[in-house]
Amino acid sequence: MSAPVHPDLTWQQHPVDRARRAASKQQNPCLLWFTGLSGAGKSTVAGMVERSLAARGAHTYLLDGDNLRHGLCRDLGFGAADRVENIRRAGEVARLITDAGLIVLSAFISPFRSDRELVRSLMPAGEFIEIFVDAPLDECERRDPKGLYLKARAGQLPNFTGLDSPYEAPRQPEVRLDTLRDDAETCSAQVMAYLERSGLIAPA
Repeated sequence: MSAPVHPDLTWQQHPVDRARRAASKQQNPCLLWFTGLSGAGKSTVAGMVERSLAARGAHTYLLDGDNLRHGLCRDLGFGAADRVENIRRAGEVARLITDAGLIVLSAFISPFRSDRELVRSLMPAGEFIEIFVDAPLDECERRDPKGLYLKARAGQLPNFTGLDSPYEAPRQPEVRLDTLRDDAETCSAQVMAYLERSGLIAPA
């Protein structure tokens, strides 16, 4: 649980606001939150979606869980409390970047529903899009692109999501991607189609 804001702190309102920043970029800022087990394909699909958005002239930024742990979250471990703080920080960063008028894509396991709902609460209505990158545990373990499941099975990575730490799947995500059935390009196209249907981006 994060500490309360100090009573002497005041949020500063600036003359150039979120709406003006978004208008200058001619786009609707939003947060695409990719969640799923390690190996499900979050980063791969998020990268393809960002590439498709960039090809249409969109201003984007991709927040990757591993990348944040190289800097902003390098002091955090993988126990439950540190995982909560990791997602809280990621959510606050994402909120600030969307406030700048960008479309933000985030690829985090983010195993706990309460953490994802916290991030949703930071965003204006309709601007948090939860994207469940769904693949069964045995398939993620078969892929094991980083060799993490192998290390976890050997006892070298405690609190590993899906093995000895739970993953709470979204109940009603805006988008569900089946990466066991569909390849990454198909999944990327499904996300783009959702953004078009929702009016967040113009049709191609």
